[in-house]
Amino acid sequence: MAEDFLTSLVTVFNRDLAKLEEEINLYPNEESVWTIQGDIKNSGGTLCLHLCGNLQHFIGAVLGKNGYVRNRENEFAARHVPRHLLLDEILKTRETVKQVLLQLDPSQLEEEYPVQVWGYPITTTFFLIHLAGHLNYHLGQVNYHRRILVGSN
Repeated sequence: MAEDFLTSLVTVFNRDLAKLEEEINLYPNEESVWTIQGDIKNSGGTLCLHLCGNLQHFIGAVLGKNGYVRNRENEFAARHVPRHLLLDEILKTRETVKQVLLQLDPSQLEEEYPVQVWGYPITTTFFLIHLAGHLNYHLGQVNYHRRILVGSN
């Protein structure tokens, strides 16, 4: 059962990261990926960097112990990163998530997640579900941001 859950999570993360890649590619030009307008304070590029950093840190570094070092401040400060580098980050993130989750011992799912993100213990299962929701939440923001800027689909 736990193996099925991990496989399902890999499928969900892969689906949503593929959608993030599609969204970044749908911006008409590199400038629009970074445009901030009105009350929207995070561009599609910023959200992309944040999502990739978040997953590479919490899945790759914490669970996979792969040595990834997160620079969360830079996720929100960087501007005008070329689109091809954003797409590279998405690809790295997809590979990291798949590799770590498929190699995770299913018994770890009910164990306490190694970091107390909110100051209290939670299970790894709970936090992985949270991470999938976090990705989907910001993915919707990227889609909305792009459609506000360029219109249509």
